Amino acid sequence: MMRHLLLECPFARQTWHEVLAWLGMTNTGPNEEDTLMAWWLHAKHNTPTQMRKGLASIAFLTPWMIWKQRNECIFDGAQPLVHALVSKIKDEAGQWTRAGAHGLRVILPTTWDVH
Repeated sequence: MMRHLLLECPFARQTWHEVLAWLGMTNTGPNEEDTLMAWWLHAKHNTPTQMRKGLASIAFLTPWMIWKQRNECIFDGAQPLVHALVSKIKDEAGQWTRAGAHGLRVILPTTWDVH
């Protein structure tokens, strides 16, 4: 169930695609056969060293936000909207950066204001 929720369902796949596209990392998204760990190990190996901490932050942040969205849908009757979730992920990434996630700052688009 977790694999489906975080990686396989169309909502999760679209969310991953849009988050990684925002970061300019379109070739690193998890596919349907991956576990989160398998994807992370592959992506880490294929990501420049200076960007790995930022990618690790995204690898934690995105599933966390997908899980929170799932809970909002189940318990609060929210509608699952990819663009709204991606916007929340961007906002949270900015907050993490302001809180000291320096590796995340490295991969955020230069046009993204985190101050």
